[in-house]
Amino acid sequence: MNQNILSVLDYKDDIHTLIDKALELKAQYKSGQKLNHILSGKRLAQIFERASTRTHASFTYGMQLLGGTSAYFTKEDLGIKKRETIEDIALTLSRYTDLILYRAIDQEDLKTLAHHATVPVINGLDNNEHPCQILSDLVTIKEHKQNLENLNFTFIGDGDDNLTHSYMLGCLLCGMNVTIISPKQYQPNKHYQQLARQIAEEKNKQLIISEDLEKIENSDIVATDTWISYWDEIERSQRLNDFSGYTVTKQLMSKAKADSLFMHCMPIYYDQEVSYEVAHGPQSIIFDEAENRMWAQMALMIELLKNK
Repeated sequence: MNQNILSVLDYKDDIHTLIDKALELKAQYKSGQKLNHILSGKRLAQIFERASTRTHASFTYGMQLLGGTSAYFTKEDLGIKKRETIEDIALTLSRYTDLILYRAIDQEDLKTLAHHATVPVINGLDNNEHPCQILSDLVTIKEHKQNLENLNFTFIGDGDDNLTHSYMLGCLLCGMNVTIISPKQYQPNKHYQQLARQIAEEKNKQLIISEDLEKIENSDIVATDTWISYWDEIERSQRLNDFSGYTVTKQLMSKAKADSLFMHCMPIYYDQEVSYEVAHGPQSIIFDEAENRMWAQMALMIELLKNK
């Protein structure tokens, strides 16, 4: 595994090890075992340019359960690129901590921080990828389906999004077939399509990118996400119009397999990307997905710091 986790591809050779480790940690804790010796004394710095409930809570409490400590910094706290350069922030925090989480707006800023930091850096989300979310989602799928190989994963919504890019990479790496259903003008970035097609060819799996909602047929997993991300707020009215008809409803879910599962990383805008009926219905695993952010990230932190 790479020193820094900026992309799903940085843990591609360890993806199954991380998934299994996360499930093992969860089982151990639920059975009453203590985990606070594993990263005792280790320190995590969390940099958030974009607020998050699940990323912040899961890393904070995950590090606590492992015996470590964490500190939280906003963009304003650090004065990123205004009061201080990213290079100087990286070099300074590296003297205080063992690990840095950076939830960045711009992927180039994340890369700059990782280049200069002398401790491992984890991508907590940027405008192109979301590797921590996808790892926890794979943990959740395996928890419910017991196996990942040959499952059919379908994402409906904004294809040119950090989550979708990482879904394509992560699900294909785990031997799943992937379908992305998006309006034509919102289909995945060509660079990530190329990376995903290479993996699909290597794994002998299918990658379908389409506008056709009927492609949900035979899906084992159906996922969606908000249509309007932090960087898209100025396009709100246009996006609501463009994605009209792409809401995941009970009627649409009925076209997938009878035992299909629904996923959403949250927060949710009900009756935009998904109906409340689906998100809180019997097929939904969104709160298992949210909890597993913590177990997956604990596994990731342990792996990154195991020889430190």
